[in-house]
Amino acid sequence: MESSTTSGGGGGGSQPPRGVGLPLVEVQAAAASLRRSEVFYVVKELLGFVLYMHHQIPAVLQNLENEFASLKEEMTEMALPPGEMKPSDQRKYNTRKREVRRRIKKQEKLMNGLSSVFSALQKALDEVPSIEGVLLILGGSLVRPLFVYDITISHGRFDAGSANERGASKLAQSVSRKAIRALISSGAGSLSYTGPTKLFVLVRCPCTLNLPLDFLPKRDFRYSKKVVPLQMCIKCNIAGIQIDNQQTTSIVDASRCTSESTISEVIWFQCKHTIRGLPCKASLEE
Repeated sequence: MESSTTSGGGGGGSQPPRGVGLPLVEVQAAAASLRRSEVFYVVKELLGFVLYMHHQIPAVLQNLENEFASLKEEMTEMALPPGEMKPSDQRKYNTRKREVRRRIKKQEKLMNGLSSVFSALQKALDEVPSIEGVLLILGGSLVRPLFVYDITISHGRFDAGSANERGASKLAQSVSRKAIRALISSGAGSLSYTGPTKLFVLVRCPCTLNLPLDFLPKRDFRYSKKVVPLQMCIKCNIAGIQIDNQQTTSIVDASRCTSESTISEVIWFQCKHTIRGLPCKASLEE
């Protein structure tokens, strides 16, 4: 069973201090660690949640992906020369073709951004033996964000397996559901920006790792202290024993590290791809 709780806590190191009223969000997973594909699934679901709750995408991520794939498939079919049609049917066909083309054009930049980020994240996870956390930043720039979501993984060491594995395990689905519910309970998305903005993705790893070119090192990365991050810790069981509060505090502190890292070895890597949201009132039915 996975469970989620909230508790007090403080940030440090490369992050500004946490403010009063934003408790640490904890999600517990009944596993010694999360596989690469499970980390990818959870991060993807949380990224989609952040975009949707802050009105940067017009539908939940899964529906958006399905709808866009259907539009692309329909356009491919329409590329074939139609058979003999009545004039009225030809007009309907042409009208529908223009509508499909318009909707694809409207969503294409967003969907390409999502695809690029997800592909880059999968490649990065496949290249590293461990990961300590992921940072989701909404705003016009990294240093002056509107909203910050700091997701820490308490035991992010990987065994064999790829982030690109098909399907999602029950563990990944359960952890992502618990994480999203915990964020909602903590008020995530209750305040939002009224227009489209960018989403930046960073991962926290030892600096000795050679990540793909999609990720660039950001040493001593900081953002405005005026922004209070919403911090989440996904806690895994190690040898069947829950990590205690003292360990959790040291993990959430971005200036510290796991038992296999030191403060000088752990840095942020920024994905060079960003996701730019659609206007907040956009919808697929428009």
